[in-house]
Formats: sequence, C-alpha cells, structure tokens
Amino acid sequence: QVQLVESGGGSVQTGSSLKLSCAASGGTFSNYNIGWFRQRPGKERDFVARIFWDSGSTYLTDSVKGRFTISRDNADNTVSLQMNSLKPEDTAVYYCAVSRVTWTSDPRFFNYWGQGTQVTVSS
Repeated sequence: QVQLVESGGGSVQTGSSLKLSCAASGGTFSNYNIGWFRQRPGKERDFVARIFWDSGSTYLTDSVKGRFTISRDNADNTVSLQMNSLKPEDTAVYYCAVSRVTWTSDPRFFNYWGQGTQVTVSS
C-alpha cells in the first residue's frame, strides 16, 4: 500500500512562491496517476493538477495554468507542485493522491491520500 507524505506548505504573501512535494513510501509511483487537490474551508476538495508518472504527461486546472507546475523526480520518487504568483484564493489545504485510473481528475477515483499541507496566502 502506497503511503503519501506532503511537505512544503506555509504562509506567504500575495505574489510569492511555494513548492510542495509529495513523497511515496511502501511503493513507487510507477503506473500511477498522481494528483494534487486542495480544499478551502467549508468547500469541497478540488482538483489542481495531475501527472502520469510513466509518461510525465501533465494536466492543470485552468485557474492555476501559467502559475503552477507539476513535475516528477525519478531519483527521489517524489512529485512536486511549484506554485508561483500565489493569490489569497490559493489558500487551502493541499493534498496529493494517487489513482490507477489514467487521466482522471475526479477525487473519487484516487485511492490513497496524504495528510495534507496548509498553504496560506495573505494579501
């Protein structure tokens, strides 16, 4: 069973950058679709970005395109979310998760989740 641990969250000002990392233990990311999601207070968990480990193909939700980048590091077996030009509306708990379903952004198809990391962006 894959266990996921996120890191890299924090409190920053508008326009700043943060890099989140998702590390896997108990297995590798091979053959997985790895997604980043976020959950704002009182809201549902929303899709942010995903990467298919084997090919490196990525997809990001429109609201973060041009600001966020998702990437993988084969050597460290980690997936990162580079977040630039952060806005207050990016404030949320960010989760990484994995799915065997290729090209899905639906959180219902993601089987294993990390514990989340808080990102707070102040104006």
